[in-house]
Amino acid sequence: MDTLIERLKSKLTEKGYKLTTQRRIILDVILENQGNHLSSEEIYDKVKSKYPEIGLATVYRTLQLLEELGIVYKVNFNDGYNRYEVSSSTGDHRHHHLVCLKCGKVIEVKLDLLENLENRIEKESKFKIVDHNVKFFGYCEECSK
Repeated sequence: MDTLIERLKSKLTEKGYKLTTQRRIILDVILENQGNHLSSEEIYDKVKSKYPEIGLATVYRTLQLLEELGIVYKVNFNDGYNRYEVSSSTGDHRHHHLVCLKCGKVIEVKLDLLENLENRIEKESKFKIVDHNVKFFGYCEECSK
């Protein structure tokens, strides 16, 4: 976590920004809820309980800044909300998600079996792939019963 905070401080400084209390609390909430894929409104509700004077616009602007800096990225599970996750510090591809169509549960998949496919696509199309995002939609174990 401290490594991510240091990375954020460094990136903010490079761009002429400071690590304000509001930005730190927003990032802390995202880190505390890693894997939960919180929407901006859910992040706002959790931040507001810790820092009651914060406004929703501040949360939106901070999320946009954190995304621009590569600290978080936005994911969409076709449920009408943008959700946020912490970006990998290694620059690796993002992980994949399994999305249950019945209950909405999201399961993270750490396997990345697309490397050979990416290499083939790059070779055949002369297109340099830098990332990909895969979502599988179906039914979780509980909803399949």
